[in-house]
Amino acid sequence: MPRKKKTEAEDKQKEEKKEEIKEKKEEKIEKEEVKEEKKEQAEAVTTEIKNKLAGIVEDVHDPIIEELGEKEKLLVPLDYYVKTAVHLGTKVVTPDMREYVYKRRADGIAVLNTKKIDDRIIRAADFLAKYDPEQIVFCCKRDNCEKIVEVFGKTTGMKVFTKYPAGIITNPLLSDFFEPELIFVSDPWIDKNALRDAAVAKLPVVALCSTNNLTRYVDVVVPCNNKTPKSIGLVLYLIAKLFLEKKGIKKQIDLQDFCDIEEKKELDLEEARKLIKKKLAERKAREAEKKE
Repeated sequence: MPRKKKTEAEDKQKEEKKEEIKEKKEEKIEKEEVKEEKKEQAEAVTTEIKNKLAGIVEDVHDPIIEELGEKEKLLVPLDYYVKTAVHLGTKVVTPDMREYVYKRRADGIAVLNTKKIDDRIIRAADFLAKYDPEQIVFCCKRDNCEKIVEVFGKTTGMKVFTKYPAGIITNPLLSDFFEPELIFVSDPWIDKNALRDAAVAKLPVVALCSTNNLTRYVDVVVPCNNKTPKSIGLVLYLIAKLFLEKKGIKKQIDLQDFCDIEEKKELDLEEARKLIKKKLAERKAREAEKKE
């Protein structure tokens, strides 16, 4: 083959390789963009769910939870469950959590059975009380729960983490390595590193689980809304209270340290009329603003 033709062929091959590399780079960038877009969509859905769960309208009761509450005596007044949305799950219900669901609301949100929530809180406290507080690790990576986790740790004496250092209970080479006897997590997905380490170390696990959670490696499931601080706070308050009682530890424990719940105020007829008038006036004002 003449040198000129050989050079042209080589140049052509080089160009083709360049084009191939360029196409691969573009495909990679496109895949990353799609991945990022899916991540953003997932975050948007999560935010929407959080907002729906957090957006509990004051003094408006869910008829389903009212019906359940009338049948069974609960650990706390029914009003507390309503205001903290402990009974609300998500639109997703896994096979693991189906047995705890009472029914769905019109908007598709699954409603947990309050009697089963109570029974499982009691069972979790019984299970935890078999161990000394210093032998238990509680992990909660959920946003805005740092204060609640701190209060829970001080109240019960358990070791707590909001940012669990992976390997701390499985890697003896780490300077802060230690060997607990039980792991307690606020969410099997959010606290998956702690759950994974517990599985490796073959430790029993207690977990707060919403309707969208899988319960593999979990020994004691506490069905509840584990997405919002108020709900988590109320459940932890009840577990801490029962845990201290079962351990025979006398310690002052205040619900308001775990979650801010306003006591229901009994109104007389005149006050009720004034309140209704005020609410109607506020609604009319909002509607007028929208029209403008």
